[in-house]
Amino acid sequence: MSKALGSKYSIEHSDDTKEYFEFVKDLIDDDVVNEMKKYRHHYSTTCYQHCLNVSYYNYLVCRKLGLDSRAAARAGLLHDLYLYDWREREKKRGDKPHGTSHPKVALKNAKEHFEIDKREEDMIVKHMWPLTFRPPKYAESYVIVCIDKYAAALEIGVHLGRKVKAKAQSIRKSAH
Repeated sequence: MSKALGSKYSIEHSDDTKEYFEFVKDLIDDDVVNEMKKYRHHYSTTCYQHCLNVSYYNYLVCRKLGLDSRAAARAGLLHDLYLYDWREREKKRGDKPHGTSHPKVALKNAKEHFEIDKREEDMIVKHMWPLTFRPPKYAESYVIVCIDKYAAALEIGVHLGRKVKAKAQSIRKSAH
């Protein structure tokens, strides 16, 4: 069962997420997308969970704004389809910083495995703007830029919240 952080809805089994699930079901069922579950992204969040978070909230915001919510959902799920541990890769290879290089890798992988339209392509390759220099072409691309940062902050907040809670429990135990 998949769920975006902060959402009370199961993506596969909720009437509230039926349209969203229809838009991304083929991606969620795909082995390449599921491979993202192997890679850590923000602390305790996997790359898959991060992409699911971005996808779901990107869909909601774009739907609310009357934008292309299907493209937003699909691009959100594929925006970090880079399939490697970026921390290890930077250490070993001395590659360009991950923040500026991974959107092109994700787009290449997405195009290799799925049909991607121009709007989805722009969202994937420009989701790290302004680090990627070229500004987004579509309104949906500006939305994903914001939602990606929101999801990262949410994921880091959840991680830090767990650490604080564990520390507090440890202090309480040692006080007794």
